[in-house]
Amino acid sequence: MRWRDGRQSDNIEDRRGMSIPRGAKIGGVSGLGLLAVVVIGMFLGIDPTVLLQGVPEMQTPSVSVQRSGRPGVNDDLRDFVAVVLAETEDVWHETFRKMGRAYQAPTLVLFSGAVESACGVAGSAVGPFYCPSDHKVYLDLRFFEDLRTRYGASGDFAQAYVIAHEVGHHVQNLLGISRKVTELQSRVSPSERNRLSVRMELQADCLAGAWAHQADKTRHILETGDIEEGLNAASAIGDDRIQKRTQGYVVPDAFTHGSGAQRVRWFKLGLEFGNLQSCDTFNANRL
Repeated sequence: MRWRDGRQSDNIEDRRGMSIPRGAKIGGVSGLGLLAVVVIGMFLGIDPTVLLQGVPEMQTPSVSVQRSGRPGVNDDLRDFVAVVLAETEDVWHETFRKMGRAYQAPTLVLFSGAVESACGVAGSAVGPFYCPSDHKVYLDLRFFEDLRTRYGASGDFAQAYVIAHEVGHHVQNLLGISRKVTELQSRVSPSERNRLSVRMELQADCLAGAWAHQADKTRHILETGDIEEGLNAASAIGDDRIQKRTQGYVVPDAFTHGSGAQRVRWFKLGLEFGNLQSCDTFNANRL
């Protein structure tokens, strides 16, 4: 992926090495209980603040995360993230302009170990996530190593796909899609909540593909092998692949993000057509 000469976004908030203040009150749950709620919410594709309503207020313990003592560690990777974020800004600013709307770029928060967001406290095990309550994407850069070693998805474009997917959730939030889905999920059965979550996640995959299409059309960012890297990443983090690896069998009714084949299909649709219209997973007969 051609990125080294690209513009870097200013919307990066670097919290690596920062601690979570003792006594911070997050949605009324503390410690492992709060983290469990956040993990469940992220896994289900639901704003965790919805799950935190009505829980008695408690205080969170202080969680200290130390930065590596090596000067400049992860600086190159940080620059990469900043360029990819800038690329998403350029594409979505133009897309929203053509719709007669203004795009409000998200902030991307880099953290190490654990982070406090408007959706609660989350640890690195949650993986990258978007919090609709504060319009921020959260990313521990060590996830990219997990992506390579645990999921077998290496390459810079695989990493860019992850960022673009989370920004896709921000686009859904700005368009009001997230709110409508959350409202629907509050009124339906658990299995139907899962199905809505799958459509939400597959749409974010498609939006990531649409971003790549437009960015390559205007700035020629893709190199040989990049698309394969992205498709491999989409397949590797499918619910079926993850369930098979973690529990040995697959339960389709428990899918919240879609199978590997579904994620690949919608990412490819975005790559092919490069527009919002091609990403309407909610009215699609086939996922």
